[in-house]
Amino acid sequence: MTTTFITGANKGLGHETARRLVALGHTVIMGARDPGRGAAAAAALGARFVRIDVTDDASVAAAAADVAEHEGVLDVLINNAGVHGPYGDPGELTGADALSVFDVNVFGVIRTTTAFLPLLRRSSDPVVVNVSSGMGSLALTHDPSRIESSVIAPLYTASKAALTMLTTQYAKAFKDIRVDAADPGYTATDLNGHSGPQTVTEGTDAIVRLATEKPGAGTGRFIDRDGPVGWS
Repeated sequence: MTTTFITGANKGLGHETARRLVALGHTVIMGARDPGRGAAAAAALGARFVRIDVTDDASVAAAAADVAEHEGVLDVLINNAGVHGPYGDPGELTGADALSVFDVNVFGVIRTTTAFLPLLRRSSDPVVVNVSSGMGSLALTHDPSRIESSVIAPLYTASKAALTMLTTQYAKAFKDIRVDAADPGYTATDLNGHSGPQTVTEGTDAIVRLATEKPGAGTGRFIDRDGPVGWS
């Protein structure tokens, strides 16, 4: 039985990833900040809820301790929690704006990955999936044929570029863990006001693929539902 923990799992991509992995036989632990929404979402899917706020060290440590007590091991960690931050004119950005976005999208992944490393290393095939974005790809954001090139979202794009680089560094450092990044694509979620043309099922294809691959599938990759994503 594969045990999987998903952050930001009470809605959107995280919720759909949980639904699909439960259907595939995973023991899924759904992490979310809001206890009411998180518990209700987990109960509806046949998963277990654990509260986690990825911006709070104590909350992350408590979540890891909870999983250690109940499951004792973690096979797959999906760092899905994310925020968008301000759109538009970067001339109006503040340091506080930047800190709030990076605190979730990058620092939150660092906090969570560090806290869960001991549990991942108890697994025979540990996997970390970081939910990044093509919006952090230099190649895609400079390609006029791609929707990514038409959006001005400085902090979101910068944080996702940082997350993809963090993924490659983890993959090089953690020889015993497969660490990959997934680009969901432009998917209809609360993050974009449900404007994306993809369904949440389509948007979770890359995440689910990375979470269910066989041992030796690879590490340090950045993929979307169609395959490798150009990043540089």
